[in-house]
Amino acid sequence: MQIRKPAYYDSFRCIADQCPDSCCKEWEVEVDEKSAAFYRSLQSPLGDRLRTVLKDDPQWGAVMTIEDGRCPMWRTDGLCRIQAELGHNALCKTCRDFPRISHDYGTFRELGLELSCPEAARLILTSDNVSFVTEEIPGDEAPDYDEDAMRILLQTRGEALDILQHRDYSFTEALILLLYYGYHAQAMLDGDDVSVFSPGLLLKEAKFMGIGDGEQDLINFFKILEILNPQWQARLSSAPVFPRWVAELRNLARYFIERYWLQSVSDYDLVSRAKLVVASCILVHLLGGDVIQTAQMYSKEIENCPENMETLLDATYSHPALTDQRLLGMLI
Repeated sequence: MQIRKPAYYDSFRCIADQCPDSCCKEWEVEVDEKSAAFYRSLQSPLGDRLRTVLKDDPQWGAVMTIEDGRCPMWRTDGLCRIQAELGHNALCKTCRDFPRISHDYGTFRELGLELSCPEAARLILTSDNVSFVTEEIPGDEAPDYDEDAMRILLQTRGEALDILQHRDYSFTEALILLLYYGYHAQAMLDGDDVSVFSPGLLLKEAKFMGIGDGEQDLINFFKILEILNPQWQARLSSAPVFPRWVAELRNLARYFIERYWLQSVSDYDLVSRAKLVVASCILVHLLGGDVIQTAQMYSKEIENCPENMETLLDATYSHPALTDQRLLGMLI
């Protein structure tokens, strides 16, 4: 099996009590069965506390409930009580793995980092080396997907990344082309005849297709999604600030493409994921502030909420703020 990971993947180290946010805030942590049984078996003050705060949820199984907006195992010094008393290996799988993510495709596996972790966000958005590192490990599993579809998705993802990294295009031009290319790649995935992808002609067409003044409507759309943190609500309630397009946003788009493009193998819906890339980058841009902090907050609110992700993907086909014309208008 081939393992693929970003060049910065192995550089990640949790910064613990130095973290400006925390994965121990706001979220109820899903605890795997093995860890939950172990925690409940502990005959110690820590075990007594864990038996109090571990609850059984009909959907998620055992969860660590939050108290005053934080995990009850989070100490005042910013460290985890479980890790401090029992060691790193005693953490439940969610806490051991985060922010590392893995997508297993049978014959290959892709590893990555979650943008919702501040230190991971810093690595993702500031890394100069954006290449994949590959290694081989023993064992393959038969893929449970359409192999022809995956071949097309791997090819088109590579071409989408080439568009993004092409230095003859400004970042906004690259996003315009990515939006068009999503439809081009979808046609390939559907088995349709496709014409040659012509960036120059499409950039000219975009100037006539785009409809302006959609920025506030886009922000208003994100207001209707489930909101975890009042700070995110406050950011969305501010007017668009129209800052300059910063270099880190190109890495942000790359992160979204690498993470979501291949997931289209499950439902053959590539257009919605291409539009997710474009809309998400525009929103992070419009909210301004420190781009790393803004992108990390976005990820925590949107990517880590399955309901919000489902609503966003569905809305790319139906919501007025996410039409092609509106997205193009915000990029021209």
